[in-house]
Amino acid sequence: MFKPLIVQPQADSNPRLDARSVDGSAYAATTATTATTATTATTNEGSRVLANTYGLLAMTLVFSAALAAAAVALKLPSPGILLTLGGYFGLLFLTTKLRNSAWGLVSVFMLTGFMGYTLGPILSAYLNLPNGTQLVGTALGTTGIAFFALSAYARSTNAPNLLNLGTFLGIGVLVAFALGLAAIFLALPMLSLAVSGLFVLLSCALIMYQTQAILSGGETNYIMATVSLFASIFNLFISLLQILGFISSEDA
Repeated sequence: MFKPLIVQPQADSNPRLDARSVDGSAYAATTATTATTATTATTNEGSRVLANTYGLLAMTLVFSAALAAAAVALKLPSPGILLTLGGYFGLLFLTTKLRNSAWGLVSVFMLTGFMGYTLGPILSAYLNLPNGTQLVGTALGTTGIAFFALSAYARSTNAPNLLNLGTFLGIGVLVAFALGLAAIFLALPMLSLAVSGLFVLLSCALIMYQTQAILSGGETNYIMATVSLFASIFNLFISLLQILGFISSEDA
């Protein structure tokens, strides 16, 4: 009589395999959890820095506008290109050195207040034009709308990532700055107009770049973030004002 064939289950040749699989799954889960936690912490920190930046930016804009209005009312003379550049870069250097202390707040108000003072004589020149009030109002309104729209767009998921363009934008600003000086000293109005258009584009890109840098944790100092956004807004307003003034003079 034949005996039924019984197939015996083979012993696990590697009894540690299951243990390693469990350990690997646990490691992957732990790694994913750690990465998620780090991303969440970075996002929260970025949101906090952005909120502090917007608060300080609002105060510096109001302070700068007040000094600009005072300069217009008092009919203060223009400080000149050399004093403007010396004051700006000197106060920028001071703010950079003091950015991690309470004195950095004092310095940032000195810097933005000084820029407000230099803006006063420029506004006076445009306000003396027949449609000067309309020009200034249009430039101011356009600047405000552009800033809020670009800031919102930079925070959206549909926005392009500009964080890799930091060097490119920095070089662009230096080139535009050099061309602007050439336009002033060589008295080339068309070059000055082209530089204004270039600064409009660069300022818009820098607003988005700085916003994304803050949110991603690339910029953690709200004082320096405020200076960067303030400079972009200032340059955007001045450039738009010059372009609108040129268009208005051509229509006259």
